Formats: sequence, structure tokens, C-alpha cells
Amino acid sequence: MSYMVAGIDVHKTMLMVAVADATQPELEFKCRRFGTTTSELRHLRAWLEEHGVIEVVMESTAQYWKPVWLELEPGFQLQLAQAQSNRAPKGRKTDFRDTQRLVRRLIAGELILSFVPESEQRQMRMLTRRRVQLTRDKMRLQSQLECLLEEMRLKLSSVVTDLLGASGKRILEAIAAGESDAEKLAELGDDRLQCGREQLRDALDARVNELQRGLLRLYLEQLALIERHMEAVTLMAAGMMHAHQEKIERLAEMPGIRAVAAQQILAEVGPEAAAFATAGQFSSWVGACPGQQQSAGVNHNGRCPKGNRYLRRVLCQAAQAAVKKKNSWFQAVFRRLIIRLGYAKAIWAVVRRMTVVIWKILHEGAHYEERGQPTSPKAAKRRAQRMVQELRKLGYAVEIKPLQPTVSVV
Repeated sequence: MSYMVAGIDVHKTMLMVAVADATQPELEFKCRRFGTTTSELRHLRAWLEEHGVIEVVMESTAQYWKPVWLELEPGFQLQLAQAQSNRAPKGRKTDFRDTQRLVRRLIAGELILSFVPESEQRQMRMLTRRRVQLTRDKMRLQSQLECLLEEMRLKLSSVVTDLLGASGKRILEAIAAGESDAEKLAELGDDRLQCGREQLRDALDARVNELQRGLLRLYLEQLALIERHMEAVTLMAAGMMHAHQEKIERLAEMPGIRAVAAQQILAEVGPEAAAFATAGQFSSWVGACPGQQQSAGVNHNGRCPKGNRYLRRVLCQAAQAAVKKKNSWFQAVFRRLIIRLGYAKAIWAVVRRMTVVIWKILHEGAHYEERGQPTSPKAAKRRAQRMVQELRKLGYAVEIKPLQPTVSVV
């Protein structure tokens, strides 16, 4: 019985397609070229169905593979190969040879295949990754704003911890509106600021010209736009993940993980972490396991693989927050390892342990159970109230109930 396999070399404006029967000892290819418009993709799907194709493999070329994937997803078994694993030997190179090599290496099991989640998870990823991009845009804007303030000889960022906090925004908006009196500007600062009123007034004593005020207004308008977009994206993500509210709550029980971080983890891993059969596979995919480059019985390089950069970022931040949680198990692990490994490696070891806990929570339905030193009931109540408040801001209905631990996670 024949088993038809198709390889697609993806480009921006054209697709090179080759079809062969994987059961034959000598592969005979049928090749054809298609465009990338919607009508051409429909012709491609019809042509593959006509030849009885079951499995399709394509290269992960930039973003150009996505329209092809979406068109073929309903009717074929799709594989996405990393382009590096299909490199041609030096010499002559043609697009159809690349396509045929894709098929040969897929049959031989020599390709490195990428994990492409289901449609729902891809949409969740789209929202959470957009939120990450907006956060980076906000940080970049803050750096540009600080440069402008230095040119204006305003040392506000030197005396205020959060330049874009409530006090900082009030002062900046007043300066953009035309206020130049340092005394009046200092009165806009909150009484809880660590700097004194006299120090704040001295930092705001400067002469600002109209050009600088105009640029400051533009920066503040851009900041307001970014914050509106962040709020809208956060609400959209919360609405899309409403069906997985219980999993987000269980993830947020871990030290260092809040509701927004739990959404990011859920979008990257999936609601059930079904793609990873073991916690070790999940840790390796994240890039939290030591690497191995062995020759002659000696491991020459133990650097971790790159992994999923979005998940690495959020877990690294979560680990640094978790080790500051008093009496937590992660803090105990960190204090034990930092003496021997140093700060960076000890944090990464905590990330490795957090991936195991996350996999158990999502894949096995476990609850996090703290095994560190006992926490006072007052501190536990404060943390529970803080978690409920964050989840309610995202639109989730949360009710605190005492948990009867059935599955322990350490």
C-alpha cells in the first residue's frame, strides 16, 4: 500500500512541491510550482488530494509557512522542519532539489521537527506574545523619555524609583502642559515618595523650551496608547482563556507566578501540556536542562539549549521572585545551591525545578503544596487575597475554598 509524502520548499511568492511514494525503495518525484495567493493555495490542496498525499513536510521559513499550514491543516498530516536540518551540501543547489531532500530526510528521520500547537493555543500565543512586545515597547519608550529628561536637565528619574508611576506621570503631564515652577511640580509628588520634598524640588528646577515640551507631550501620548493596548490585549487573553480558569489558578498558587505569568505559561505549553510525555521532555523543550556535547567520553560544553525564549523569560523572572518568597521550598533550594554555583546558575537550577512542577500541575492535574518551612496563616491569607484580586481584575470569578491536598508537588 502506497504512502504518499509531499515536501514543500516555502518562499514568499512561490512554493516548490515534490510528491513521492515513501514505500518505494527508489523515490520517483512529481514536482510542480505554485504561487502563494489564496487561489494558488487552493490549487495546491487539490493537487495534493489528487495524488493521495497523506503527510506533508515544509520548511519553517520566516512567517511564510503559516498561510500554507492553515490551508492544508484540515486534510493532511503536517510536519514543520527546521531549515537548518535540511541544509544542502556545498555545490549545486536548486529549489526542487531542496524539496526532494526534505522528503528523503523526513522518511529517514533526519529532520529536526518543530512543535506547532493547535489552533486555540496558537491564538492564545498570539495574544500573550503581543503583550510581551507591548511591554518591551513601553520599556524602550521609558528609556527614550529618560534621555529627553536629561537633555531638559530634569533629574526626576534620579529621585523617583518608578518614572512612569502615579507621581512621575502627574509631574511629567504638568511639565508637558506648561508648568515650570519647581515648587508646584514638587507638590504633585506623593507623600510616600522616598525622596524629600526639597530633594524633589531641586531635581525639577530646570528651564524647558517649547520644542522639548512638544516632544514630551508626544512621548506621553505614545505611552497612553501603549497602555491602552496592553489593557485591551490582557482582557482579550483573559476572555479567551476563561475556559482554563482553574488551571491558571493552580499555576498562580506557585511562588513567583502571578495571573499574567500563568496565562503566558498556559499559552506556550498548552492547557494539558499534552505534547510532552514527561517532565524531562518539557524541561528540555524550555531549555532548562544542561546541554551535552561529548567527544571521547568528555563533555566539552554543558550550556543549555536556546529553548522557547518566551517561556525562558517568564520562568527566569518567576524564579527570581520565588527565591525571595520567605520560607518557600524554592528559596531553600536557591540558598543551598548559590554557594556552589553562583547566582545565575542557581537561579537556572530553580527554573529547572519549576518546569517539573508546572508539568505536574498541567499534565497530571496536581496542586502546588508548599514543602518549605511553615508559613504563618496571616501571610498565607494575604497571598490568597492578592491572588484573588489579580484574577478578578482579569475578569475571572474566584472563590477561596480550603484545599484538601491529594497530590503533593515538590
